Amino acid sequence: MIKSMTGYGKSEAVVGDKKIVVEIRSLNSKQLDLSIKTPSIYRQCEYDLRNIAAKQLQRGKADIYISYEITGNANTVTVNKAAFADYLSQIKEIATESDIDLYGSAAGSGIVPAILRLPEVVQNETVSVSEEETEALRKALCEALDALDSFRTQEGATLIADILKRIDKIEALKDSVTPFEKARTETIKARIRENIESVGIPVDSNRLEQEMIFYVEKLDITEEKVRLQNHCKYFREVAKSEENPGRKLGFIAQELGREINTLGSKSNDAQMQKIVVQMKDELEKIKEQLLNLL
Repeated sequence: MIKSMTGYGKSEAVVGDKKIVVEIRSLNSKQLDLSIKTPSIYRQCEYDLRNIAAKQLQRGKADIYISYEITGNANTVTVNKAAFADYLSQIKEIATESDIDLYGSAAGSGIVPAILRLPEVVQNETVSVSEEETEALRKALCEALDALDSFRTQEGATLIADILKRIDKIEALKDSVTPFEKARTETIKARIRENIESVGIPVDSNRLEQEMIFYVEKLDITEEKVRLQNHCKYFREVAKSEENPGRKLGFIAQELGREINTLGSKSNDAQMQKIVVQMKDELEKIKEQLLNLL
């Protein structure tokens, strides 16, 4: 099955008074480049989550974002009342000694926020992640990966359909070269004769014919056309039968390029060279699309 490396997936899981959200975005890359951004409470699960994601993603640049929000009345923040009262008492004492009116000045309105920022006044409770919550996180990740995989499959089907159309077009362009081959041969022979006649040197007709045949054979493109046809056929077979064939199709596209370049260098005809340029244009578009395939 053909898949793209570009995709997006999202999933949510509710456990207790928490809602866990997992989002995944992926782009094309030669290797797997995986980044996981998670709250500190889930840091202990990161290695396990990374292994799960890497196994399914295989290739591409993927960013996984994990977040959570409290849905109930749970409170993980406490105010140390004793410390707050102690700080407030000392501030009042200092204000009295310095003859500062805390309640009738701008300074007074900022006392509470200032105290709350002081050490040990506000404390975060240590939160342990239960096995149930860990399992919910794994499940959310797997569901997000499945959503991403579905996106990749849909995108991959679109890409390979476009690529195969371009392979068909390269084959059609290859066949369109045929009418120009015979005319090209006659043109080359006529040009050689005209050049010899213009010099005025007597030549052996049989020897000239042999030399022209040898020269024309060097420009023959039959072998290149056959190899190009075989590469196109193999390209379709791999795209149809193999799973995640992006790299392999890229190698076949390189072979297609070699045959097209050789065909162009042997053309020696303006019309044939125009067709070769069109084939190269289609091949470049194929290579660009293949960079996105898994």
